Formats: sequence, C-alpha cells, structure tokens
Amino acid sequence: MEFIQELQWRGMLHDVTPGVAEHLAAGVRTGYIGFDPTATSLTIGNYVQIMILTHFQRAGHQPIVLMGGATGRIGDPSGKDEERTLKSYEELDANLEKQVLQMKKFIDFEEGANKAILVNNLDFYRKMNVLDFLRDVGKNLTVNYMLSKEAVKKRMDVGISYTEFSYQLLQAYDFLCLYRDYGCTLQMGGSDQWGNITSGTEFIRRNIEDGKAYAVTTPLLTRSDGKKFGKSEEGNIWLDPELTSPYKFYQFWINADDADIPTFFRYFSLRSQEEILELEQTFADRPRDFKRILAEELTERVHSKEAMQKVENVSQILFNPRADVSLLQALDPSDWKVISEEIPSFTISTSELQNGISMIDLMTDHSTISNSKGEARRSIQSNAVSVNKVKVQGIDHNISQEAILPGGYFMVENGKKNKFVFCVER
Repeated sequence: MEFIQELQWRGMLHDVTPGVAEHLAAGVRTGYIGFDPTATSLTIGNYVQIMILTHFQRAGHQPIVLMGGATGRIGDPSGKDEERTLKSYEELDANLEKQVLQMKKFIDFEEGANKAILVNNLDFYRKMNVLDFLRDVGKNLTVNYMLSKEAVKKRMDVGISYTEFSYQLLQAYDFLCLYRDYGCTLQMGGSDQWGNITSGTEFIRRNIEDGKAYAVTTPLLTRSDGKKFGKSEEGNIWLDPELTSPYKFYQFWINADDADIPTFFRYFSLRSQEEILELEQTFADRPRDFKRILAEELTERVHSKEAMQKVENVSQILFNPRADVSLLQALDPSDWKVISEEIPSFTISTSELQNGISMIDLMTDHSTISNSKGEARRSIQSNAVSVNKVKVQGIDHNISQEAILPGGYFMVENGKKNKFVFCVER
C-alpha cells in the first residue's frame, strides 16, 4: 500500500501540500521528522511520529531522523502557551544520546537500500555565526510571513521572545540543509508543526532553482474524553523502562477507554488493514481481549519479549489466585518494585527476621495487614493467611530469613484478594 493511502485508512493524515501522493508514487523518496531532546526519554506521544517514519520506511522510502541538538537549545513555541524553560547544553546532549538509542530500536538504520539516516541539526550551525545566520537564513522569510503562522499568532497576546520566534527559521533552514545534502523532499510531523514545516517548503522554493518540497502532518492524538494522549494520572508514558515500567506501560493500554482502542490500533499496530478490521469484528463484544492484543504487541515491541513475559508473571501474581510460588521465585528486584507500587508494601530488616517474628506480630506491629492481634489470629485460624503462596499453619507460626525470596522480598496474603509485599533491607 502507498504511504499516503496507509496513513489515510489509519486516520493518521491531517494536512498535505499539493502533489504529495504523486511525488511519492513516482519513486523512492527521502523524508524526515525532527525530534528535540528536551527530555531524557521519548514518550508514547513521540511514538506517533516514530510510527509515521516506520510506515514511510515500510513503503520503500528512506527516513531521516533529525535530532534537534540545535533546535532543542531554542525551544519550539508550537502548542505552548508560554515560554519554555531553557535546558543546559549538557543536559540536552545527554538526552539526545539516550533518545538516539531508543530510535534505533524502532527504525532500521542498518540494512537495505532505504536504511534510515540519523542527523543532528547542530551540525548545520556549529560554524555559523550570528551575522551568517541573519544574512543567509533570516533574509529569506519576512516578519509578516512568520507572524501569519498559528504557533506565533497564539502567543502574541502573552508574548513571545525573539528566541522562540526564530525557531521556525531554524526548522526551515534544517529542511533546506537536508534537501541539499540528502535529497530530502518531504517533512512530516504533528499538525501543530504545519506552520514550521511549510516555512521550510517556502524556504526551499526561494533558495533552490525549481526546488519543490512537500509537507505531511498527522492529527494530534487525543483520547475520547478529550484529554491529551499519552498522559496518565501519574504523568507521561515514557519509552524508557526506568521511567515507565513495562508493567505500567502494558496497563496503560489495558486501562484505556474501550472507545479509544480502534484508533490506537490504527496508530500503533503494525498489523495490516485486513487484520485489524477482522480483530475489531471478532472482539466487538470482548473489548478487554481486544486491548490485551494491542498491549502485548506494543509492550513486546517497545520493551522486549522477555519484558512481556515478566509483565505476564506480575499480572498472574496480582490477579490470578492460582499462581504458585515458582512465579514469585522468578521475579527480580525490578518486578518486585512494580508489585510494591500496586499493592500495600512494607519494609523490614534482615536483623528483625534473624531470630524470627511471629506471624501475628508481622500482621500487626510490622504492617497494617490486620487491625488487631485478635483479628490476625482469627484470619490464621480460618486458613486465610499465606506466605509466598504457602498457607500458614497455626497461630504460633514464625517468619524468618527463610521467607526471603531471591529478589529480596516476600509476599503475604490475607484472603483471596488482600495481598501485601515486604521489602527486606539488609
């Protein structure tokens, strides 16, 4: 399927400049999307644009990932109501290195005639002084033209610095450099980037004889409730497992509104149109199973098969009453950390366990599992309490260091649904 057709059926096409489809159909083209390294990790919102580059490459074209080593130092006013806080050069450089590693997981930079190209736009400006910039770049677009862009107009009432006002000049010049150096004729991005991108096409028209460049934007993805996509109650959904664990990432999709899943499938699944439509029909009355298929596909792709297996293990422990101790023994500290964020958790030291602690004391003095020793005693006598999936036999049961599992934790359950985890500090 042609690239533009692919975006159309997926609902990922917002604006295009005239002639894009014909231009792409006439041969292999080179196109790019820019990413400013303003955070230590890419987010699931950034992943929308990564999917655009993925479809572009799968259609046979050559993608360029342009990292904003320069533009990240300025700050894009698009979609912002106020001035950004500038980050240090050291922080931006460190962020860029981390984001490049993430990019290489999702886009093929190694094989094929259309393998992706990685460019840092700081290279365009390293040897350019302010006079060169004003003569060679600033002279090409009038202030009137720049003021007509939506991102600038929205900021006129509250104010916009010259720094952010100049951002579209840098983005336009980026496009020109990529056009000259790599034959790049297409820039893609979110719909909020339309003004910046078309500044680039105009820049090329003015600087290159018979120069013709094109623009494609995708809608800004929002949820059915109108909220910004990619945000949870805790904040951003990151592609870095240290910032958003694979389990939390998986749960984001599982907990998504049923009404959002058909759109999310089109945006993020690599399945074909026929497969997705068939899945929609098959699971029309089973939305949770439909969400699970997407959650598994994305968790495996963004993290790994091993991470997905660990997510399944954690899910079994939290939700399957038939899970056994072997699953607990297979967990590592990162898995336990996830579990401790999902259920009540307590800390205990190895020295406290050295001589043993009575089960009743553990449930009352060292935690809030039970409100009183009498309540704890009754729970044990009714065969409701277990440690590491093994039932506690008798009210005189003691907990010792033998209870500590390889990850440095152990689990206590009181009834079928009440689970508690203890972190053992050495």
